Amino acid sequence: MKLVFCGTPLFAVPTLERLAAAGHELQLVVTQPDRPQGRGMELTAPPVKQSAIKLSLAITQPEKIKKNEEFQSRLSALQPDAIIVVGYGRIIPPWMLTLPRYGNINVHASLLPKYRGAAPIQWAIAQGETVTGVTTMLLNEGLDTGDILLQKEMALQSDDTAVTFAPGLSELGADLLIETLRGLEDKTITPIPQDHSQATLAPILKKEDGLISFNRTATEIHNRLRGFQPWPGAYTHFRGKSLKFISAKPDDTPSNLAPGELRIGDEKLFVGCGSRTVLHLLQVQPEGKKALTAREFINGYHPAAAERLG
Repeated sequence: MKLVFCGTPLFAVPTLERLAAAGHELQLVVTQPDRPQGRGMELTAPPVKQSAIKLSLAITQPEKIKKNEEFQSRLSALQPDAIIVVGYGRIIPPWMLTLPRYGNINVHASLLPKYRGAAPIQWAIAQGETVTGVTTMLLNEGLDTGDILLQKEMALQSDDTAVTFAPGLSELGADLLIETLRGLEDKTITPIPQDHSQATLAPILKKEDGLISFNRTATEIHNRLRGFQPWPGAYTHFRGKSLKFISAKPDDTPSNLAPGELRIGDEKLFVGCGSRTVLHLLQVQPEGKKALTAREFINGYHPAAAERLG
């Protein structure tokens, strides 16, 4: 097929590379403009651009696409069979939706209609899912509301984080898109409308999403810690300053600790959570300091018995 590819993050790179390897004609790669990154705030190309350069593909990086006549003329002249969208980060305007004969095909990192939105992997883990997956779908003017083409499941392990889980899911999505294009060409795929009554949302993450409520159970807090990686993580306050949880695990032993109350035993650090559950803190990071093991934190800060977090 003649394809235009719209994508920006690392998650989209396997799909771009798989399309090239499969022999599809990638007429143009559309990605976000280079942005300042890191401590030095150096202008950095997005991962999809870096991959497209290696593949010697034509690249464009428009700041806006909705009312961009030059961009619209360029895409219209190409007459692509399909536009592939993977984590592009821009709302696709109506003129793009109607341009290609096979439509705009999106690889979404959840089993739609669950987890529509910008952060499906993070929210699936934060909500304690044991299975998620990828969906190929036809984009429409709604937020991830278009017809489903194909889906594949992938199991979530109890120690998976958003960072460790995403690479495998991106590879699965790349495979699924190749299968989807083949099925559309062979006319073996029938788009299926989503059951909107079953929809859940996965909105873009905010810093306050990482603030720990100790009224949640230890497992719920642990799930959010795993899901909200690398940002905003999971954090609370200790003696008036921020304290970030780096690693922790739920403790199955019932406890009379109040939510947020600390307990120290055998150089181990525990905090009370909702429903009489306990979170065993393995590594924490005080504000402005390096990450510390529980033992280092106890020896350095000498938290008192019954001292509170939050």
